[in-house]
Amino acid sequence: MKDLKYLAALTIPLSAIVGITFGGSWSYFTPFYAFVLIPVLEILLPQDPENYNKETQEKRSLNVLFDWLLYINVPIVFGLLFYFLQALSNQQYATFEVIGLMFSIGIVLGTNGINVGHELGHRQGSYERYLGKLLLLPSLYMHFYIEHNFGHHVHAATREDPATARYNQTVYSFWISSVYRQYVKAWKIQQRLLRSQSLSFFSFKNDMLWYLIFQLVYLSVVYFFFGHAVLWFALGAAIVGFLLLETVNYIEHYGLLRKKLPSGRYERVREVHSWNSNHVMGRIILYELTRHSDHHYISSKKYQLLDCHEDSPQMPFGYPTSMVLALIPPLWFSIMNPRIPEPMKTDIPSGKELRSIA
Repeated sequence: MKDLKYLAALTIPLSAIVGITFGGSWSYFTPFYAFVLIPVLEILLPQDPENYNKETQEKRSLNVLFDWLLYINVPIVFGLLFYFLQALSNQQYATFEVIGLMFSIGIVLGTNGINVGHELGHRQGSYERYLGKLLLLPSLYMHFYIEHNFGHHVHAATREDPATARYNQTVYSFWISSVYRQYVKAWKIQQRLLRSQSLSFFSFKNDMLWYLIFQLVYLSVVYFFFGHAVLWFALGAAIVGFLLLETVNYIEHYGLLRKKLPSGRYERVREVHSWNSNHVMGRIILYELTRHSDHHYISSKKYQLLDCHEDSPQMPFGYPTSMVLALIPPLWFSIMNPRIPEPMKTDIPSGKELRSIA
């Protein structure tokens, strides 16, 4: 029964249903739940650094329950999205209510959509990867699959990685640089993949082109069935969703850099190149994403098997709490900068170098 703890991740969409149903101040229940109640629980509850033994890990790796706990997010995310769009088109909401609901659905798209899509995007089964890409669709971030798997996992904790936040970079600056650079880099990776197979830009294997088409079709369907006003709120929810992802990206590798070897290559990604958190609420709600160090060490490892490494840099708070702190840069810097290893601080690129990287 204890494995059903991951059902707690569904409390995020449940909170959004409450907001849509009751309206008024309840429209903001999801942001309040995600970034006030959960952080409070993270602080009150003890951390859990325990790892499973080999025998238990083998059993958990074969237990399909953990897979279905991910799959169930597909109908939930799209069902809730349809419920939200339909409610907006059929009911009268005050402006402040619509804004609250937009943030609520955006949080669902970021946590139960993009986050689960990220986990499924690393799976070996093609049907699981398709489900993962589908969950990226309503956030208009399908290119994340290509850049994350073929870019970020190669260049994480280096200057070349758009998803690695620089030392003393604010989250607001990171939102702009990461969103832009990841999209551009995804196209470059796609072009390289096509060239390696001697395929043209208009090949059926140009996934980036397909992603563009699918996302335009999605927006067209929203416009056709619900109207232009609702379309704007669907776009707003998508932006909230992918900015939530980028905020997670920001805290995952903030200030951490790999050494560049004399050969020009970087050292292998190790446990010290990602921030780890053992705070139980963040672990459960985000399907163990907070054990990010082990995820980068072995990217194919399923979420229920991820370990805590003693030499990984540890966050003083869980991921949900850290995301709130990141929105206040002076507070974030005062807490996190002293925790960054000194050798990594000395390898800070100049402004000119940063511009050339971008």
